[in-house]
Amino acid sequence: MLFEAAVIAGDAASARKVGRFEQLPKWLNVIPMVLQWLWLGAKYGSLALPSSANPGITAGGLVGEGKREYFDAMGALARAMTADFIAVDNREGLHAAEVMMRMRDADLDFPVVAKPDIGWCGYGVRLLQKHDDLADYVARFPTGETFLLQRYLPDPGEAGLFYMREPDEAAGRLIGVLLRHYPSVTGNGADTIEVLISRDARLRRATANPLHECRYDPRRIPATGEVVRLSTVASTRVGGAYEDGSAHATPALVARVNAIANDMGEFLAGRFDVRYRTLEELKAGDFTIMEVNGAGSEAVHAWDPRYSIRQVYGIVFAKQRLLFRISAANRRRGRRPVGIWTLASLYLRQQRAIRRYPPSN
Repeated sequence: MLFEAAVIAGDAASARKVGRFEQLPKWLNVIPMVLQWLWLGAKYGSLALPSSANPGITAGGLVGEGKREYFDAMGALARAMTADFIAVDNREGLHAAEVMMRMRDADLDFPVVAKPDIGWCGYGVRLLQKHDDLADYVARFPTGETFLLQRYLPDPGEAGLFYMREPDEAAGRLIGVLLRHYPSVTGNGADTIEVLISRDARLRRATANPLHECRYDPRRIPATGEVVRLSTVASTRVGGAYEDGSAHATPALVARVNAIANDMGEFLAGRFDVRYRTLEELKAGDFTIMEVNGAGSEAVHAWDPRYSIRQVYGIVFAKQRLLFRISAANRRRGRRPVGIWTLASLYLRQQRAIRRYPPSN
């Protein structure tokens, strides 16, 4: 496997404890968020108001938008900092050979990352290393949906840069920096990967996920000190860990993100998911964009296990309030939100698609 034996420097987060907030059932931890959203919707007169935050993106990026929409909005600067990709409409009878011709035309070669255009939380994201992997993905991906093939970025660091800008301000700010840590185990020369996973509370929670497919041999015994990365994606649903790296939001990093956002039309609220080589390079604004998410981006840097449940909600609530304030200001400028029924329809379409995607790996 391409990343199976890769040593991810400093990536010991998979062995960290599971935070109190993460231990709450999903249905329970969202109740306070929903309640504040309802209150803000009543205050501003629209539950779907944040859909006006990013005009030109479906529902402002709250739900149901495609990844290509953000890439299409990019100017030369933003596109130059984004990993190369192609979009593939998975029509009936599509063959991998045809897709590979398009890859060659775009100067893309294996390994590539396949991801649904309309996605969420890494569902359907797979690392493809050869023709057979591509053929399998094409065969399993739902007909009529679109997926992207993007150049694989081997850089060991991954971050989510949460950006917000008031409509009447020239520059925005980073309201949070999320450092993602991939699920991994460290070998001791004696135990199998399966045994090492069983000793880690965070990884045990993820091994039974039906929408994730292992790419490692659970019976293999890693060498002492060998770090084995277990997933293409770093979501907590597959055992990844989130760390609040907001203290690393240097002026250089903020300036670079501002320049990119300003090169994307009227982009006021969202998250840039990026890869970087070292933390110092990230702080200097040296990174590569994997994808962009809009107004629906969660403030998941608050999921750092160091935070109490009260602190987590404090961070999330502050983000919601700022999002509604920015959206209200944009509405006054003539940017209208979508209707609540449109929002519900987009959500249901996205959820139906997710259930049909191939498992991530």
